[in-house]
Amino acid sequence: MSKAPDVKYFEPPSYISAADIKARILELAAKINDDYAGIDLTLICTLKGSIVFFTDLIRELRMPIHCEFIGTSSYGNHTESTGEIKVTLDLNEPLIGKHVLIVEDIVDTGLTLAYLIDYLKVRKPASLRTVSLLHKPETLKVKTLKMDYIGFQIPNKFVVGYGLDYAEKFRGLPYIGYLENEH
Repeated sequence: MSKAPDVKYFEPPSYISAADIKARILELAAKINDDYAGIDLTLICTLKGSIVFFTDLIRELRMPIHCEFIGTSSYGNHTESTGEIKVTLDLNEPLIGKHVLIVEDIVDTGLTLAYLIDYLKVRKPASLRTVSLLHKPETLKVKTLKMDYIGFQIPNKFVVGYGLDYAEKFRGLPYIGYLENEH
């Protein structure tokens, strides 16, 4: 049996530190706690990139929460959105009359989030709001998109880590790094 060749692990430069992410999540959670005090809240994690942000955020929330997951894809193995949004995994529970918060990792063009909002509105939630860890305002294509909670506004860099990936790599980094070239 032959041994697989050693592959050098590339670690991208840090852009937002783990400590800065943690501090910002505490701030976001405080705002959400104030806005939803005493209200049951359904959080929808957009898979796969939001999972780390989602789990850290829900640990800081102080109201009854219900967790749902939805899978979407618009990047494939590219560094830019293809513009074609696919739902790869749908919700398990109805949303009728529920207060819903969509948890996103990054809003780039806004196409995926706008699609999700329209997709979920037809399920008649009592309210539907959004939280995104990252937002790239200069690449936003959906100018009418309203985002309720934003962690960090960033320039047009391709970022990875803290759940975000490039071709399924770098999700496990504890910080947000950036890629200068595709790896």
